Amino acid sequence: MDAVLQWFVPADLPVWAVVVLIVTACLTSAMTAALGIGGGVLLLAVLSMLLPAAAVIPLHGLVQLGSNANRAAFTAPHIRWRVLYWFAPGVVLGAVLASFLLIELPSSLLQLCIASFILLLCWGPAIPKVVTGPLGTFFAAIGTTFLSHFVGATGPLVASFIKQQQNGQRQATVATFAAVMTLQHAPKALVYSAAGFVFQEWLGLALAMILAGVLGTKLGLNMLQKTSDQRFAQMFNVLLTLLALRLLWQAFSGW
Repeated sequence: MDAVLQWFVPADLPVWAVVVLIVTACLTSAMTAALGIGGGVLLLAVLSMLLPAAAVIPLHGLVQLGSNANRAAFTAPHIRWRVLYWFAPGVVLGAVLASFLLIELPSSLLQLCIASFILLLCWGPAIPKVVTGPLGTFFAAIGTTFLSHFVGATGPLVASFIKQQQNGQRQATVATFAAVMTLQHAPKALVYSAAGFVFQEWLGLALAMILAGVLGTKLGLNMLQKTSDQRFAQMFNVLLTLLALRLLWQAFSGW
């Protein structure tokens, strides 16, 4: 029994913190499934408060990989697969670039840029079709994948791009966003393993959080079914704006 408990509870992490993280994983998965966005950023904030700094982004990437993968599986009929055909090679290239340049970048500048793009995509004029087309998707995948290895807040940027691309259709937005984020989080394990992060110490906790996320996803998708596209678009834009404002606050606080 003690051996099992030790597998789920990493060294120097109290049991209450593990329970909080598992419950948070469930709630944030429900939030993302119902509203399309927000859960990953909230989970990142909680991880930042409870875990050593070096473990936050690698563990966040691993848990988000599982969470997005199960959401993509549940919503597979609504995924726009053509988007993935162009997003996938961009993810690979972005991850390769990040693996060579795994250095400390000015987080305040990155946060400011990401927040500005989110607000532009939410409230600015409709972006040209060429930007959301195949080549635009490819370059968006490269840029956001590269940034995701340094700042764990690129999900809202990807979500705002996918929303414009899918014209606010809630089922297609949630499903396609889950699929592309699964692709984007997958290389992180390899990149951080190569950089020396020991995932084995955190696998038990990550698995428990991923399983809790399955329950949260089911609850959130049930809520999504009862929401209209118009209502979803309104909530989506408001939530993305709040996340962008949070990034702006973090950016200016860091200067």
